[in-house]
Amino acid sequence: MHGGSRRGSHPQAKSGRAKDGQSGSGQGKPGQSRASQSRPGQAKGGQAKAGGRGAEPRTAQYGPAPDADRLTRLLEPVVHALDMDLEGLRVTSAGRRRILRVVVDADGGVSLDDIALASRELSSKLDNAAEMGEQPYTLEVSSPGVDRPLTQPRHWRRAIGRLVVVPLTVSDGSAQEGNGVATAEGRVIGSSAAGVTLENDGVTREYAYADLGPGRVQVEFGHFDAPGSDDLGDDDLDDGEPRDDELVEED
Repeated sequence: MHGGSRRGSHPQAKSGRAKDGQSGSGQGKPGQSRASQSRPGQAKGGQAKAGGRGAEPRTAQYGPAPDADRLTRLLEPVVHALDMDLEGLRVTSAGRRRILRVVVDADGGVSLDDIALASRELSSKLDNAAEMGEQPYTLEVSSPGVDRPLTQPRHWRRAIGRLVVVPLTVSDGSAQEGNGVATAEGRVIGSSAAGVTLENDGVTREYAYADLGPGRVQVEFGHFDAPGSDDLGDDDLDDGEPRDDELVEED
């Protein structure tokens, strides 16, 4: 379970079919970034008509926005083939370019090499599909940040050892937040297909997933995680800006 997110981006150009430029190996080292060149195709709508009055409006030339459900169905098998889970997918616009953000995770976390591999495989799949339409876009692949809500059994499994706060759907006399919602707080010490076990001040308690709302991992300063964990340090929490340990591939 990551305390921050790791991110890689891959620029794409679409005009019917995307053409890859020359990309780096994706084996990013901390403090380095890998550059990938892509050559945008010429969009028909952006060309001036013969004898016309200039280019067509760019707002109408690329058609409807990509469908997130179709993209999920397209990309989820690719992620699963890499022994990862597709945790989220979102398409936004940035000027004349779209941004496709994909979040992946795995038991034991994902490394920069994993992010680079996922970026290459997803890029290859998208190059041969029409789901992103003709508008140029950038693919960004990242791992979940510390603020990712715990909503699935696999999220709780990957949060073992972390301190969490979670709202309860059924009050058990636990502490309440300011809005009167009962909450449970403790360190995740176990999980199963049925529920999760929390420990607080030496007292353990089991909760069924049906009794839990979305859990929130608490940021701890100076807490040492179990050996072999792949957490980022507190200084590496994702603040939206690329850092030295992020794999960023740009034009």
